[in-house]
This record gives sequence, C-alpha cells and structure tokens, in this order.
Amino acid sequence: METRKIVFYDGDCGFCNRTVQFILNNEKSSILYFCALQSDKALMLFEQYGQPAPDMSTFYFFDNRFYSKSTAAIKLSTHLKFPYFLFHLAWIFPRFVRDAVYDFVAKRRQRFSAGFCAIPTPEQGKRFIR
Repeated sequence: METRKIVFYDGDCGFCNRTVQFILNNEKSSILYFCALQSDKALMLFEQYGQPAPDMSTFYFFDNRFYSKSTAAIKLSTHLKFPYFLFHLAWIFPRFVRDAVYDFVAKRRQRFSAGFCAIPTPEQGKRFIR
C-alpha cells in the first residue's frame, strides 16, 4: 500500500508545472511527492486504488485516498506555509461552488501559463515519482 502524500499533475501543462514549483517553494516540510498523470506509476496507482483513468484536466492529491479538484487543493493546502494554508478555509463553500471555480480555471489553464517546466533542486528531484 502506498502511504506517501502524492500530488498528481499534468506534466505537459505549464500552469500545472508552475503549481508544482509553487508547492515546492511553499510547503511546510518536504513530505509531499509529485507524479505526472501521464506516467506509468500514476496509472498503476489509480488502478491499484480502483480509480477511473485520470482526467488530465484534473488535479489529484493522494493522502491514503484520492481527492480531486477543489477538495484535493484544500487537502493539499494544509501542507503549505502561512498564508497559503488558510486556503483550507474554503471548506465553508459547498463543493459544487468550489468545483465550479476549479473548472473555470482548469478550462483556461493553458492560457494562464504556457511552456513552463519546473526544475527542482537535486533534493526536491528525489520526490518526483516516475
């Protein structure tokens, strides 16, 4: 069984790569791992946990179970430094509202940030699952 906390992201998306870099720069401690949705390991983990094939426009966070979209972002936010961990307060909004905002951004993510590749430090690079 996988026990790591894993951020799944679209490895071909500049916005997603910037998000990974943001997480690396703002996490409280180095406990998060990262895995591109296009990787064989991601597909294997999704299958192992009975999840449907990943949607490349969706952000996933694994912490003993899979979370997606706004719920994944909120769960992940508890691992970020101040002030970013305050994003977990978004729980006060109903999921359908949070996910509508998420979907709005996801549909436009290529316009927000194209052509960016996160370049982790050697220490950070050890936390990328291939």
